[in-house]
Amino acid sequence: MFKSVFTKYITAFMLIIIVSFAMMITIITSVVNTYSVQLKEDMISRASQSAVEYLEKQIKEKGLIDLSSLSMIYGERVQPMLDIVADSTEDILLLVTENSGRILMTGGTGAAAYKGYSVPKTLMDEINNGVEVRQWDTLNGLFDTPYLLHASPIFLDDSSVVGTVFICSSSMTLNPLIEVMVKTVVMASLWVMLAALIAVYFISDRIIGPLKAMSRAAKSFAAGKFDVRVPVTGRDEVAELAVAFNNMADSLNGLENMRNSFVANVSHDLRTPMTTISGFIDSMLAGAIPPEKHDYYLGIIAAEVKRLARLVASLLDISRMQAGDRKFNMTPFDICEMARQIIISFEQKLEAKQLDVEFVCDEDKMFVLADHDAIYQILYNICDNAVKFSREGGKYRLSLHYGEKDKKVHISVFNEGQGIAPADLPFVFERFYKSDKSRGLDKSGVGLGLFIAKTIIASHHEEIWVESDYGENCAFHFTLQPTYAPLKEPTRPL
Repeated sequence: MFKSVFTKYITAFMLIIIVSFAMMITIITSVVNTYSVQLKEDMISRASQSAVEYLEKQIKEKGLIDLSSLSMIYGERVQPMLDIVADSTEDILLLVTENSGRILMTGGTGAAAYKGYSVPKTLMDEINNGVEVRQWDTLNGLFDTPYLLHASPIFLDDSSVVGTVFICSSSMTLNPLIEVMVKTVVMASLWVMLAALIAVYFISDRIIGPLKAMSRAAKSFAAGKFDVRVPVTGRDEVAELAVAFNNMADSLNGLENMRNSFVANVSHDLRTPMTTISGFIDSMLAGAIPPEKHDYYLGIIAAEVKRLARLVASLLDISRMQAGDRKFNMTPFDICEMARQIIISFEQKLEAKQLDVEFVCDEDKMFVLADHDAIYQILYNICDNAVKFSREGGKYRLSLHYGEKDKKVHISVFNEGQGIAPADLPFVFERFYKSDKSRGLDKSGVGLGLFIAKTIIASHHEEIWVESDYGENCAFHFTLQPTYAPLKEPTRPL
């Protein structure tokens, strides 16, 4: 029946509010009604007691022995007082009977019509025994509807009953004041209910609105459109969810852009060497290239084949790591020695750019527990990038030291150059991402090296990060687990 969350939410709140106010009105009405009935019964009881005391006093003062004499001789004098007693309480009749049950005197509006009638004998026998009676009765048809009867015996002395005073009330409903109060409570409840309903409507709409926007955005994502964003209002949990959703959208959009960039880069990196290889081979087969130059062009072809092999190897390496097939052989080795070898292997590139090289380590030998080949791949790739993106004559530093807090080996590669733009920093370690989109400096990479580095470091349960002052410098850092407690020594440059 109810399809949308908004409808369910509104319906649930409406039911809760209606049931709550209905229960509250019922309880208040019940309490007020009970109080009103009790108050009415107390008033009837007091009126009955007042009439009894007055009649007993009149009988004794005038020396009479029954109520018939009082009614016949002094009826006109007694009547005003009975009317006053009856009128003191709203909606009651006062009936005075002798022991036989015959009504001798009355009080109250319309009570005179019942004069001369008789009360049932069974009821009179009970009262004549000196018992007060309180019950609902029609007095054998004397009243059209049941009346609340309060019967009090009239005593001549301590044990002799000469008659009875009946106080009869036809209604125990709320008096006007209490009725007004109940109506006020009901109206106030309805207004509060309306205000609560309006508030719930807007609150529900504010909660459900962003969810609907997220649903529409998710459908757009499924269609390949990642430019849709959810409006964020407020600082509550729904706003946090909207922010997280937008962040996810940004990530998906960035991933899509990187995928497109990867396709373009891979296509370029595959097409260029294949075109070169095909062109040179076709030229040699056609005789356009003289035999004496075959070795030179075969060398170019071999370099291009190796370039293709590196690309394929990187793609396969990523596939293996993502599938969990690549296993790491954790063995202790000297990371300082590995760093020295890598620096030496870049000697020609460093001299070609006239870089100011610094090699700094805390000790001559710093052993770590890791996969030797994997760490060599990471450090070589980072050092190669640092050389590639360094400016002519800039500073180039490779440093290894023990962390003061975590006691791990920290490896850092620093270079002065263009650095990385702040907008690119969050995506540096994403697959297929290249900050040098123009290929001005990086002509061979496809944006996989740093992603592989991050994956390997994560598999070692270590950290890798980058810091950059755009336009000035850049530094890559990663940590490894030492195989023994570090011994602090002065820093010695190589």
